[in-house]
Order: sequence, then C-alpha cells, then structure tokens
Amino acid sequence: MRAAIRVRAGVGALLSAVVLALLPLPQVAPAAAAATGDGGRDGTAVTKKGTRGPYDDFSDLEVTVHQTRNLRAQGVRVSWKGGRPTNGTENNFLQIMQCWGDDAAGPRREQCQFGGGGGGSTFGNWTTQRTLIVGTDPRETQYDEPIPNPDSPDQTMSPFVPFQPVSGPPTRTSTDFTYFGPGDTNEEIFAPTQADGTGEAVVRLQTTREAPHLGCGDPIRQDGAPRGRSCWLVVVPRGEHEPNGDPGGNGGQLDTSALSTTNWERRIVFPLDFLAVGEPCPADKAERRLAGSELITDAITSWQGALCAGGDTRYTFTQRGEGLARQALTNASSSSAGLAFTVRPMEGGVEAGFVHAPVAVSGLTVGFFWEADSVGRVPELKLSARLLAKALTLSYPYDIRVLSDSAPVPEHLRGNPTSLVRDPEFLELNPIFKDPAQAEMNYPGGILLSADRSDVTEIVWDYLRSNADSRAFLEGKPDPWGMKVNPHFEDLGLATTGTDEFPKADPTETELSDNGRTITYGVTERSPFALDMHDAAQWVRRGTNNAKDRWTVDSVTNQLKLASADVYPGIRRAYGIMDAASASRYQIQTAALPNADGAYVKPTADSLLEAVGRFQDSAVPGVLAADPGRARNGAYPLTIVTYATASVALPADLREDYARVMRYAAGPGQKQGTAPGELPYGYVPMPADLRARASAAADALERGAVPGGPGGASGSTSGAGGTGGAGAGGGSVGGAASSGTSSGGAGADGGPGDPSAAPSAATGATASTAGGDTSPKERLADSGTTPSGALGVIRWVLLGVLVAGGAAGLAGPVMLRFSARRAAGG
Repeated sequence: MRAAIRVRAGVGALLSAVVLALLPLPQVAPAAAAATGDGGRDGTAVTKKGTRGPYDDFSDLEVTVHQTRNLRAQGVRVSWKGGRPTNGTENNFLQIMQCWGDDAAGPRREQCQFGGGGGGSTFGNWTTQRTLIVGTDPRETQYDEPIPNPDSPDQTMSPFVPFQPVSGPPTRTSTDFTYFGPGDTNEEIFAPTQADGTGEAVVRLQTTREAPHLGCGDPIRQDGAPRGRSCWLVVVPRGEHEPNGDPGGNGGQLDTSALSTTNWERRIVFPLDFLAVGEPCPADKAERRLAGSELITDAITSWQGALCAGGDTRYTFTQRGEGLARQALTNASSSSAGLAFTVRPMEGGVEAGFVHAPVAVSGLTVGFFWEADSVGRVPELKLSARLLAKALTLSYPYDIRVLSDSAPVPEHLRGNPTSLVRDPEFLELNPIFKDPAQAEMNYPGGILLSADRSDVTEIVWDYLRSNADSRAFLEGKPDPWGMKVNPHFEDLGLATTGTDEFPKADPTETELSDNGRTITYGVTERSPFALDMHDAAQWVRRGTNNAKDRWTVDSVTNQLKLASADVYPGIRRAYGIMDAASASRYQIQTAALPNADGAYVKPTADSLLEAVGRFQDSAVPGVLAADPGRARNGAYPLTIVTYATASVALPADLREDYARVMRYAAGPGQKQGTAPGELPYGYVPMPADLRARASAAADALERGAVPGGPGGASGSTSGAGGTGGAGAGGGSVGGAASSGTSSGGAGADGGPGDPSAAPSAATGATASTAGGDTSPKERLADSGTTPSGALGVIRWVLLGVLVAGGAAGLAGPVMLRFSARRAAGG
C-alpha cells in the first residue's frame, strides 16, 4: 500500500514539473513603459456622481479626481462626463475649490478658498464672489439680510460668506484678501463642459506652505503616526437656473455665488490626503549636505525621508547651479556639501579622485498652458528649433513691449512677425492658430526661462546649435519668410559656443504715462525671468508669465507702479522651459520638438531612454554626455542624465553616508510612484546598466579607491546600453578610465556585450552600441534582469529538480518490488 502511494506521488511530481514548464510566464512591463506624466496616479482616482436639484438635474454627471493621496503642491486632473454643454460663459459649467475642514462629512462653505477675484462681469458679477444677493435664494437662511459695512458703520452692504482660516479671524468683507486674492488663489471659477458632455480641468493644489490659511499637509499625528493634515476638493456644478428658479439674466448668464445654499447643496466633495510638509529628517542627527542640479530636486525631496530612516545621519539638499556645486567640491570647506548632483562631470574625473554615479534620467521640456479663443484649450503644440531660437533671442516685437501708437515696433525688429502666433513658421506647424483675427488675442507672452546659470541651459543652446536651421538663424541668416534674429544677440556667440544662461540682451525700454506721471518697463518686466524651472512651471500652470507691463497707482505714494494683468479662464496663456518632473507635477502639456531626424517628439519614457541609449562618453570616461545631435530613431533631444559625484578623499564616515545616497538612488529610488521614497513621475527609471554603474561607483566611494585605481573597479567606458556597461558585470562606473576590453554579458549582432564593439585599448578610444538600432526595450531585455527572464531560468532548474525527485519517488517502490521478487525466487 505504501509503495503504491509512493508511486502515485512520483507520477504527480513528474506531471507537476511538466505543467510548470508549459505554463506561460507572467508578462512584466519593462521599465521603458513607465510614464513621464500620469493622469491617474497610483490607483487613487475617485469618481462621484452629482445629484438632482430643485431646477437642474446633475444626476448623470460623473466627476473624477485623478489623484487623491500622497498629494503635495502640484496639479491634479479633474475630468467629468454626463454634463450639459456649456453655453458661452453663461451656464452649465463647474466651479472647483480647495477647502480645509476636520469634519468627516466634508468642509463648510466658510472653509473654502473661493471668491479671490478675477473674471469680473465676464462670468456674472456675483458668480465668482462670496457675496450673496438678498432674495435670490429661498433656501438661504444664514446670510439673508443686509449687514453693517465694517468700514462705514452707518451704511449696510450685501451679506457674504466669510472665509474662516484654519487659524486666525474670519474675513471682514467679501473683498478682504488677507488670506488669498487675485494673485494667489487656485480656484477654478469656470470649468466648461464640451458638446459631448465631457470636460477636464487641472487644479493647482496648495499646501500649507503656499496657503497657510488652509493648512493642507500640516504635520499632525493620527493613531500615533505622523501624517499631513487632509483637505478637500469641492466641485459645485452650475446649471441653467438661479436658486429661485429664474433662468439667469443677460441671455441666461448665471449671477449667483457657488456658496449660496441651493448651489452649495449640489456640491460634490472629494477628500485629499496630503503628505506632511516639513523637514523629512530629525534635526538631532548628524548632517550630510547635498547640493546641485534642479533636475534632481523632486527626486531627492522624495528620497530624503527614506535616506534618513534607520540611520544616524540626516541629508539636507540645497538646489544650486551645477557649476557652483562642482566648485564647492573642488574647494571644499567644513560648511560645503560633500556630494554634488551634476550634469557635466568634475574636471579631471578619476584622476582628480572623483566618482560619478548616475542617479536619474529626465529631460527638459517646453511646457504650455494655452487657452485660445477659437479652439479653447490648445491640446497639442509643435515648436521647431528655429522657433525656440526666435523666442529665446526676443526676436518678436511683442516680447519686447505692448505695441501701440505710442509704442511701435522697435526699429531693429521691423519686418519680423509681431508675435509667435503671427509667425508663418509657427502657423504651418500649428494650423489651429491660422485665424488672423485671433492672433494677438492668443499671444502667450514671452517664454518663461530660469534665471539660474546651469548645465541644462547649455544643453538647450547645444540643441539649437545642433539644428542647421536654428544655428543659421542665430548666426544672422533670415528664415525663409525674412525674419531675422534680434541683432542684440548676434555677438554673444550663441551659434558657436553657447552659454549657461538665457541672456535678456535687448535694452529697449517703454514709457507709460498718466496725468504727468511716468514709469518705464524693459524686457525683464515684459518677459520676466522665473526664479527656476519649478517656478516657471507654477507660472505656466496659472496661465501667465507674470509680465508687469501696465501701470497702476500706488495708494501710498500716489505715483505709478508696474502691475500685472488679471488672469482668468479663457485668457490663460503661457509657455516656458522646465524640467520634465515639474511639468508632470503640475500636469502641464509639453510641446513636441524635432530631433536629429526631424521627427517631432515628446518626452516619453521610450523617447528618453532611446536618447540615453545613444549618448557617448563625455571628457570623463564613463560619464555620459547629453547630445541632442545624436537624438534619432524616436529619441527626445533634450534628454539628460543626472550624476551624483563625490571625492574619495573624504573621511570614511562621509564616504559611507554619501555612498548610501548613490545606492538608494540606484535601488529603491527607481521605483516610480507618488509615495515618499519613490521616483516621482517625470523621471524615467534608469535601465539596469546605469543602476549597476551607480552601485559600483558607491562601492568605489566607500572603499576610498577611485574606479580603475588600486582596489577599484575597472572596465570599458561605453555609453548606456553599450559594451561593457556595468550592468553586464565588472563594467565602467562613472569616472572610470578604460583599462581593457569588455567583460560584459553575451550580446548578439553587435548588441550589448558584443566584443566586436569594445573600445580600442591601443588608441584609448571609446565605443558604444548606444547609437545602434536596438530599442530601449530591447536593451533592457538584453540586460537579463527582468522578472520574466529570471523566472525563465528558474522554472527549468525547478523542472529538473522535480523530474529527478519524481524519478527517485518511482524508483524506490520499483526497486523494492524487484528486490522482493528476487528474494521470493531464491
């Protein structure tokens, strides 16, 4: 009996082995599939339905907020379907506001940031305000009587819903902008619905840093654990009737506040879970200073808490130009950062005792938020390299001044199109703007640019020099329609050597006057700088470049001062150069740019990785150089790899702590998501060879031995995905000089690890298969690190084990029976 059981067990094991071998493996998406921007992040989207009102039925309306957890200062997408189409600016639209409130049922209307101004009579006098007009809402019982005017006690005024901040007194009037106003409110006062009943808006969420009166993200403790204070997003649908049933005045235009009781009762409420705002590391730990490129800011901000957890050190980061960060490493002091994030390598590289670890793949974008009169929100934009050169050199008169009879086109720009939207080259690429009557109304303002001196700015100029059309324009050659570069930029060497800044070289000034008082503005007021790329993204999200090109009267001095124009839905237009992480963070659309093939490409995971795969070494072997001129086969031209660099001459404890940063960046820091410690959207997870290079550089730093030197790693110095990459084992780490041929894994047909592509030891030349035709997905697959690839090997090993076990299980009973027969026969 026992023998029979053993036989059945052996047969079962054999059958299990066969089934296991034949089962299809799970298909795991490669890293290249990760998105640079995610509209529905991490599965936290929430959808809710509207309700029926006394006169308007919103029960078919479904509203989705596409991210509700792990929130910070960012853009969040709101979409809807089942609405009634908007009629001009009159009715059938949504109003969206951010609120605070600790009640689980949602906020009170007094706790919502709404009525900050903007829009004026465009959307009805009171539709966008906190004021309630007496007698317009039968259900209003709290604010239904005229009230004393606090500034004129002998007079009365219409009641209003006061704003009650998270701490402090409530507002005194409907136009009391103590806490928020036209310059900083984030409310969406008019979100229209399209003809098919759908719509979409992006709300610029604010944390307690931007809006302390809301307190979103304030550090609190709940159930013994630290977290950020939660807040709310409130959507108020507006129909075709006022609260009293009237169809609205002025041809149906609504004219009552969203905060009026009947309108407020139709609200749809979404909880928002904010990350805690504050220092991620305890202040009592030993400090380790990090500094450098803005390209890493979003990533290192996410990683800081995880890096500090469980250790004895805290990591602080200072964003600064890469050149200054490198200089601080060369001229180190007790107060300077010991690890720099950079794009260009340290001069001298390995010979000077520095290691370089790749930590992030990202890129630069031209982000835009553009509402055009003829088409609504502009969905797509193409910008040629020459158009970008025109914008950067202030070659459009409208970027210099507001044109009028008293401020005509400057003489040195005569003959040029007055603005981007009148440029024939722009109109050929973007035909939706071809209505000439709308041209100046759709003018987006001068392009927003960072004021920082930076490696990434140099790469923009590298891109323009790599394109024949834009290089010729910078040299002074007219475009096919006769437009010429602003002559104030011709002698700056932009077409030959480039620069690490965006100059505003035009000296034109424009005078404004009123009743004998005058004031002037120049190009830095008309086309102002942003503080950095993140600041540029914030202004673009608001739909303005923050130009100060008009006058107002100072209430104290009675003199003129410069002011910005009001910004409200329908006239929000801005574009600027920003990093992909900031564009993704604020849900900003990005323009397609031409690569070296002339194909217009957007910054996606595939296009960024394709570009990285084509990079070659910089002057420091093993450190890849961004090269827009090599961006072919779908590669995005403004792709950049950021490096962490540190000196092996640092004390051992510092080397160990900084090596930990490199290892985290190469490991857990490459998991993409919105939670603390993860890689924010806008970056692309590094391919395996770059991660291995970073780990090898960390090992070398911790040992205190430069790669390739005594006790250090050595290998070839190929580009990412090329021969001898560290992902193939024993390959180059950042800063390593070549000391031999590839020891990479086996590749086929000249692919990764193919010895035929190895660098020549005799000439010291470097080689790379990065410029080949293999796609990023193929290169990732060649690394042999995907889960499916590992399972493919494991299951055949397991098959062999099970077959052997099954055979042994069968052999035991058979041999026993054979032995029994022999004994019986004897």
